[in-house]
Amino acid sequence: MTADGIRFETIGRLGLITLDRPKAMNALTQGMLRGLSGALDAWERDDRVQTVAIRAGEGQAFCSGGDIRILYHAGLAAKRGEGALPLDYFADEYRLVHRVGTYPKPYVALIDGIVMGGGAGISINGRYRVAGPGIRFAMPEVHIGLFPDIGASHFLPRLPGMVGTYLALTGARIGKADCLWSGIATHGAPADRFSDILDDLSEGEAAETVLARYDDRPANTGEVAPLALERDRIDAAFGHDDLGAILSHLEFAGYEGWAFAEEAVKVMGRASPTSLLIALRQMREGRTLSFADCIRMEYRIVSRVLHEHDFYEGVRAQVVDKDRNPSWQPPILAGIDPAAIDPNFAPLEQELVLR
Repeated sequence: MTADGIRFETIGRLGLITLDRPKAMNALTQGMLRGLSGALDAWERDDRVQTVAIRAGEGQAFCSGGDIRILYHAGLAAKRGEGALPLDYFADEYRLVHRVGTYPKPYVALIDGIVMGGGAGISINGRYRVAGPGIRFAMPEVHIGLFPDIGASHFLPRLPGMVGTYLALTGARIGKADCLWSGIATHGAPADRFSDILDDLSEGEAAETVLARYDDRPANTGEVAPLALERDRIDAAFGHDDLGAILSHLEFAGYEGWAFAEEAVKVMGRASPTSLLIALRQMREGRTLSFADCIRMEYRIVSRVLHEHDFYEGVRAQVVDKDRNPSWQPPILAGIDPAAIDPNFAPLEQELVLR
């Protein structure tokens, strides 16, 4: 069974998904989302399939997220009165993310290389996440005028302390040790053992048993996670509920010589101020919301953001023209009344229906 950019195979007791769009870093098209959703439905009903696993084919990425170029051009066309905003893409994506997060059979993501945005949605929300040596996780949406979606409102606030808030506001990339320490990954394994894991799963062995056999997490290797060393100061800086207070704390810490803080201020200074405010509120509200309610909240937000300037300007600057010089509206945090983001979180007349 195949769809453009993705393959599905049933091998013994295993349902195997392979992302196969290497020239686009396995960016997810709507066809890929719908194909994956259909495969999960079929395998749930198939008693022969005990475990589902997802991996990437050849290339440097597990999955770089949704195909932002397609969404950008579709959104611009809609703003010109040519068709509708691509909300149906996000509806399909968010339903799939919820499906992955609530799937009744063991779901194993084998991740080596870049995993961002939608790629995180179809992996990090699953029951088991196996980090290879080349994993690079990030949620960089604030730099394209979007916000950390695909269930990030749920999983980021549940990382240790304020680490999730730090990742949401900076879009920082983290590697294997940090992914394992923080809980982004549940297990580690050498990339050359991924095929052995799949072989064992296809034989019907329990996923927990198989993954424990190959696990090389820092507890077993002694490797120290960089974020663990910064944890206390991250908590102090990103624990404020006001974005201005976070930045002031970081700026002062930077003056005192904390290089980590200096870099965070610089990176956040390049992000959309509106997106930063939205992301911070997500991190705070998501702490107490259920997984399903986080997905619904994200759909409310994207339904509004697609009408606004910053998403299109951010994608233009980072992905299309690549001049890395977005012109945000408003351009600075001081130009935004925090109450101005409230409408993004308001209920919709037609809320997203999850199964």
